[in-house]
Amino acid sequence: MASFSVHEAKTNLSRLIAEVEAGGEVVITRNNRPVARLVREGPAPKRPLLGALEGKVRFDLEDGFFDPLPDEYLGLGED
Repeated sequence: MASFSVHEAKTNLSRLIAEVEAGGEVVITRNNRPVARLVREGPAPKRPLLGALEGKVRFDLEDGFFDPLPDEYLGLGED
């Protein structure tokens, strides 16, 4: 496990990330005390793909569902 000061970590961040990606572990210290640890992140949780429910959900809409509403529903027939 490698240990670096905050200043060294800021200066060499890309190299430290490459080390972590290779399976290593990095400890960042401030005043010779460990304050953070860089470790490889686990795999991201699987999320359903868009369209995963395609063919499994049905929408039965009546004929005329998208037709304009009559004037009495819209309040246009009032005087």
